[in-house]
Amino acid sequence: KDIKTISVSFTYENMKVGKLTEEKYVEEKVEAYNKKKDGWGDEWHKAWLADREDRYEPKFMELFSKYLGEKDIEAIFLGKGDVKLIVNVDFIEPGFNVGVARKSASVDFTCRLVNKEDGSEIAKITIEDCSANNWGGNNYDVGFRVQESFAKGGRELAKFLIKNAK
Repeated sequence: KDIKTISVSFTYENMKVGKLTEEKYVEEKVEAYNKKKDGWGDEWHKAWLADREDRYEPKFMELFSKYLGEKDIEAIFLGKGDVKLIVNVDFIEPGFNVGVARKSASVDFTCRLVNKEDGSEIAKITIEDCSANNWGGNNYDVGFRVQESFAKGGRELAKFLIKNAK
């Protein structure tokens, strides 16, 4: 309860995408897209990686910060905080929307609160099947679907921490 700042960082160690490792998923997507149009798969791969920093992590931080801020706790991305929060993205289900059929994206996270002084683990929290269920009809973009699941993850983690802080 004495914590006033949390330094947040993200990792993607051993992440799975759908039923594949991330490496295999990317390999298959790049190959398929490059067959359709030369260079398209390479551009997709750049966007896949850039979405982490440009879309997913900011959306997580936006809602994580908003809810913690209501209790006067500041979340700082890669800053100096009273404790560190390391968010590992374990799994991404990209989902799909082809007009007549759709599946929401979902994300699994392992979140570790770590003592900034000695690196000891204070708490480990897993969030499974974090799906924003964005059924607005305009979620054809994979990045949008996934970012909304990250946003929900940030919100739910903040609410959990506030409720369960001892």
